[in-house]
Amino acid sequence: MRAEQECLYREGVVLDKPVKPGKGSFVNIGLKLECQIDKHLQAGLRVTVQLKSTHSESKKLKGRVVSPSAPREEAGLYWGYNVRLANSLGSVFTQSPYKEGYDVMIGTSESGSDGDDFEFESKFKHLLVVFGGVQGLESSLESDQHLKVDEPSLLFDHYLNTCPGQGSRTIRTEEALLVTLSILRQQIYDIHEKVPEPFNDGPIKTALSGKPR
Repeated sequence: MRAEQECLYREGVVLDKPVKPGKGSFVNIGLKLECQIDKHLQAGLRVTVQLKSTHSESKKLKGRVVSPSAPREEAGLYWGYNVRLANSLGSVFTQSPYKEGYDVMIGTSESGSDGDDFEFESKFKHLLVVFGGVQGLESSLESDQHLKVDEPSLLFDHYLNTCPGQGSRTIRTEEALLVTLSILRQQIYDIHEKVPEPFNDGPIKTALSGKPR
């Protein structure tokens, strides 16, 4: 986020700066002015701050510490991503951060159906897209002793080849991620009947599975 951009939320770092008792702490939120927050916190701690007014309207900045998810949940802003470490392929599904789990689960593989022909059947709240390593999701399945299926495609609602005719034996995961999301992006907006907006956080999660390269 640019310094001149108006936004009631900012990420910041608590400063080691003296402050009167009961007056909270000062936080560097990337602006010329420091922000005084409502809590006394340890210096060096990263916090998400909700400002009481936009920085162009005030000579002094004051705010309160909020949850890192508040900008997304309360204002619909894209506020970065979280990383969850899954110890196995099965735990990608069973340790979902959502109580209701994932509405739609997509696995990606060169043996999947053509991703260009794919369409979502209904709206969803939480979409999971899983990518394999160099040896694919087949290798991830073999390494998981708790999953009792023979084919990785059985774990997903849809099993897609998002890069048909790829022209090489393997695709790097970071390349497959961009290719796949570029295909699904418009599909996601179409099914939810909405137009992409800046800073809008779409209902999608991605998972990378397999051994490190």
